[in-house]
Amino acid sequence: METARYNRQIILPEVGINGQQKLQQAKVLIIGAGGLGAAVLPYLAAAGIGEIGIIDDDRIEVSNLQRQVIYKSSSVGKSKVLEAAAMALELNPSIKINAITEKLDSKNAISLFELYDIMVDATDNLNTKYLINDACCVTNKPFVYGSIYKFEGQVSIFNYENGPTYRCLFPEEANDVRNCNDAGVMGISVGIIGMFQANEVLKMVLGIGELLSGKLLVYNMLNNEQQKYDFSKTDTNTIDTVAFENKYTSVESATIEISATLALEQMHHPEVLFLDVRNSEEYPKITIKNGLQISLDRLESALHQLDINAELFVFCQSGIRSKKAVEILVKNNFTNAKSIAGGAKALNEILHKETVSVS
Repeated sequence: METARYNRQIILPEVGINGQQKLQQAKVLIIGAGGLGAAVLPYLAAAGIGEIGIIDDDRIEVSNLQRQVIYKSSSVGKSKVLEAAAMALELNPSIKINAITEKLDSKNAISLFELYDIMVDATDNLNTKYLINDACCVTNKPFVYGSIYKFEGQVSIFNYENGPTYRCLFPEEANDVRNCNDAGVMGISVGIIGMFQANEVLKMVLGIGELLSGKLLVYNMLNNEQQKYDFSKTDTNTIDTVAFENKYTSVESATIEISATLALEQMHHPEVLFLDVRNSEEYPKITIKNGLQISLDRLESALHQLDINAELFVFCQSGIRSKKAVEILVKNNFTNAKSIAGGAKALNEILHKETVSVS
C-alpha cells in the first residue's frame, strides 16, 4: 500500500490503515462514462478503490466536453471508457481499471454485477436505471443512484443490505423522462451530484457515516437548498431471477430499432406511419406526410388512433423514449413497431440535407 499517496485520508480516525485496506479491496462498477461517471471516477480512483470497472459503448462528442471534464478536445471520436481508463490509471497507477466498451443490457448485467461489490448508476436513461435495479436485486448488490434534471439533482442508495429498491421509490416505468440531451444541463450540476455519489460509495466501503439508503437527497443548484425524503421498502415489485428473465427476454425482443435513413426510405409507403412521441413543444419539428404526434404519456390512452396493421416508425428526441413507446405498442399487439435510432435529431439531419441538395 502506498501510504504516502493516501496519507491525508489515512490520518482521519474514520479511515486509518484498516479503512485504506478496505478501499483497496473494494470493487466498484461505474455504469456510464458521461457527466456523472466523469465526476465519480477520478475521486474513487484517487481514493484508492482497488478495482474499478467502467461500462459504456459511447464515443466522445464535442457537445460532451462542456460537462464530461475528464476528456480532452483531442479525444473527440474516441471511446469514452478507454479514455476514462487511461486518465484514471495516470492519476493512480496502483489500482486496476476494467474498461468495458459495451452497452449494459440484460445479457451481460447479471454476470458483470457478480464481479463487483457496488454499482454506480451514472446513466441518464430511465430504462437502464430499472435494468440496473433489477440486476442488483438478482445479484443482491447495492447501487448508488444519481439523476439530473436541469438544475436539480437526486442521489440515493438502493438495495443496500436488503433495503428499499429503485422500484420502491419509482414503481411506474411508463414515465416521460427526458435526458440531458433533451432538457439541457449545466456541467457543474453533474459534477456536484457525481461527487455526492462518490461520497456514498466511499462511506459504504468504509462503513462510516449515514448512508442514503431509504432516503432520497434532492439538491437544487440554483438556490443551494437540499431536502431528504424518507421512503420504505415495498414488496409489490419483487424481482428474482425468473422475473428478470421473463421481463427482459420479452422487452428486448420487442425493442427493435431502425436507422433514420432506412425509415425515411419508406416514408411514401401508404402503410407506414411515423409516430412522434415527444411533447408538442419540442424541436426540431419533423414534417412528414404520414406523420402523427402522440406524446409518450398519452400513448396508451390514444392507441385507438393507430392502425394495428400499420408499419409504425416511432421517434422521440434522441431515441430513448421511443423505445419505451415500442414496448407499449408491442404489449398491445402492435407488432410492426420500430424505434428510429437517433430520433428527431437524426431525421432532421437527413431531411435538412435533402432540402439543401434539392435547392
